[in-house]
Amino acid sequence: MSAPVAVVLPAGVDDPAAPSGGNVYNRRVVRGLAEAGRPVREHLVPGEWPDPDPADRAELARALAACPDGSVVLADGLLACAAPDVVVPETGRLRIAVLVHLPLAEETGLAPAAAAGLEARERETLRAAAAVVATGPWAGRELAARYGLPADRVHVVPPGTDPAPPAPGTDGASGLLCVASLTPRKGHDLLVDALAGVADLPWECRCAGPVDRAPAFTAEVLGLAARHGLGRRVHLAGPLAGADLEAAYAAADLMVLPSRAETFGMAAAEALARGVPVLAAAAGALPETIGRAPGGDVPGLLVPPGDAPALAAALRRWLTDGALRHRLRRAARLRAAELAGWPETLARMAAALDAVAAAPHPAPPRKEGER
Repeated sequence: MSAPVAVVLPAGVDDPAAPSGGNVYNRRVVRGLAEAGRPVREHLVPGEWPDPDPADRAELARALAACPDGSVVLADGLLACAAPDVVVPETGRLRIAVLVHLPLAEETGLAPAAAAGLEARERETLRAAAAVVATGPWAGRELAARYGLPADRVHVVPPGTDPAPPAPGTDGASGLLCVASLTPRKGHDLLVDALAGVADLPWECRCAGPVDRAPAFTAEVLGLAARHGLGRRVHLAGPLAGADLEAAYAAADLMVLPSRAETFGMAAAEALARGVPVLAAAAGALPETIGRAPGGDVPGLLVPPGDAPALAAALRRWLTDGALRHRLRRAARLRAAELAGWPETLARMAAALDAVAAAPHPAPPRKEGER
C-alpha cells in the first residue's frame, strides 16, 4: 500500500470566492491521491498567510504536532515557508515535503526589506525539508539555484489539464480573455494600457478572477480603464468556476496573460487545451508552459514582461492579421494534444511522496550555534 500522507493546506483552498491555480492544484492532487487508494489526512490551517500572526502559527504547529512520528507530510509553501520557526523543528521527526507554487519573495509590489525577509524564511524551511515539490521544470530549476538545493531533493510535478473541446470563440479575433486574480503580479494595469493602444479596433476583454485580493490595485485598474474610455469594453467578471468558467473559455478567441512573474501559468495551459492561442509576457515559466506545437510553431505570442507598448503591438497584430490568427489557432490545437493530464500529475506526486517515505530520515537540523 502507498505510504500515508498528511496534507497541510491553507483553509481557503475551497473558497469559491477566491479561486486560484494553486487551490485547484491542491484540491485535485489531494482528491486524486485519495481516490488512488493512498491514505490521506488533511489539515486546513486558517490565517493570513504568508503574514501569519501568533494564532496562525499556533494553528500550523497544532496541525504538525497531530502527525505521528515519521509521517510523510505534504505542506503548502504558503504556510511552511512563512513559518520556519514552526516547521523546521518538526523536520527531525516528520518527513516534510514542501509544495511551492510561487516563491514568497516573487509576489509583485513587496518592499525590498519584506521580500528579503520572506526569502530568508523560505530558504530556512526549504533547506531543512525532506523534499521540495515544484510545479514545473522552470520552477524546479529556479528553486534549486536560488536556495542551493540538491537536485535529488527537488521533485517536479506540473499541473495537468482536462481534455476539452475546441473553443468556438466569437468572431475569431475580438474575444479577449484574461483569467487571473487582480493583483499587481498578474499585470492587469499593463493589459489596460495595452488595450488603450488598440482602442480603434473591435474587441471586448473579459477578466475572470478575484477582485478583492489587492483592493487598491483593483481600484487602479478600474481607474485606468475609465481614463482610457474603456469602461464598457473591459469587463471584470469576478471569480468564475464550473460552467461559468467553461463558458468564458468557449467565448475566447485569445487568452491574454501579462503577468510580471509566473512559475507555471495554469490559465495558459487551460486555454491551449481548448485550442485558444495565448498572448503572454515571457515571464518565468510562461514560455515553457506555452511551449511549441509539433513542427516548432509557438501557439501564441510572447512579449517582454512589463512592456505595455509591446503588448499593444502584439494585440494589434492579432486583431489585424488573419493569416497570423489562423497559424496560431492551428498551433494551439496541435499543442493541446501534447498537454499532460492530471493522471500524470498524480503519478508524479505519488512517486515524489514514495521517494520521501523511502529515503533515510535525516537527523534533526542543528540549531544555530550547535556543533
